[in-house]
This record gives sequence, C-alpha cells and structure tokens, in this order.
Amino acid sequence: MFNPDLKELLKGCNSRYSLVVGTAKRAREIQEEAIEYEEHIDEKTISIAIEEILEGKYVIEEPNELKPKE
Repeated sequence: MFNPDLKELLKGCNSRYSLVVGTAKRAREIQEEAIEYEEHIDEKTISIAIEEILEGKYVIEEPNELKPKE
C-alpha cells in the first residue's frame, strides 16, 4: 500500500485542503491525458499525482489570499 509522508507532501502547501485539491486536480489531468492519447494506466492516477508532488515535478500553486504573509 502506498503511504507517503504527509509532512513531506505539505512542505510546498499552506494547508491540507490545498494539498487535497491540488492532488485531485493533477490526478484528473493525468486521466484526461491518458484518454486523449489512448494510453492504459496500470497505477492509480492519485498515486501518480502524489509521486509527482513528492519528486517536485508538480507544484501546487496557492492563491495569494492563502499564502502566509511575510
């Protein structure tokens, strides 16, 4: 079972909500790309999205209102 470290995932995010929304958005993008190119995906798209976030291939951008003030 794929069980990533939550602290590692939250490094680039301000909240868990942003992480969940951003991960779900990327998973949908992966699914749409697979349908468009008629590719078969053996792994769950959410797992692929989480791996991309951990590896730094996908960065979750938060609105300015949610970013911490410096």
